[in-house]
Amino acid sequence: MRLRGFRSVAAVWGAPLLVGITAFGCGGSTTHSVTAATSATTSRPATTAPTADVHVSAASFKSLKTMTPVRGFFVTNLLGNLAGTLAVARSSRGGVYPTGTLLQLVPQEAMVKHRPGWNPATADWEFFALTVSSTGTTIATRGIENVVNRFGGNCASCHIAAKGKFDFVCEHNHGCAPLPISDAVIKAIQLGDPRPAS
Repeated sequence: MRLRGFRSVAAVWGAPLLVGITAFGCGGSTTHSVTAATSATTSRPATTAPTADVHVSAASFKSLKTMTPVRGFFVTNLLGNLAGTLAVARSSRGGVYPTGTLLQLVPQEAMVKHRPGWNPATADWEFFALTVSSTGTTIATRGIENVVNRFGGNCASCHIAAKGKFDFVCEHNHGCAPLPISDAVIKAIQLGDPRPAS
């Protein structure tokens, strides 16, 4: 299929189909409880001083073209620790993402890692449903329980299925339910990000 075909798919299906697809695997509903997720979270070493948290606003979300691609998803770190984020994202063994990590599969969805202890039930991840246009990004919904994908599943409830070593992040082999769309459609939606690269 030619690139023009991908863009056509993104234009037709992108907004209505992916308003609620969260990065890496909110495919379908699930019966997992978010509040019972503490056993699935990755353990962290004790710290002597609290870690500073990340402040997230609409301005935190830029075009996917400005982020670093890793196996079909995109990463950055809002606190400047891109090296730490990439070390975990590129590891086949998993790991705990550093505070400030921002992950996106499609322009309309994101997850951000907060300081340790922010919400143990989600391994300190917050989920975002975004509205994107050529003028930028607005946050439609954010949080834990209230961010629901287009297929009716609560994002946190989908991500709880990820194996503990992958820090609540879903990919094809991380234990989460697969998305009900193909990688080709996801790629087309990524390429259709309307936000400027600057």
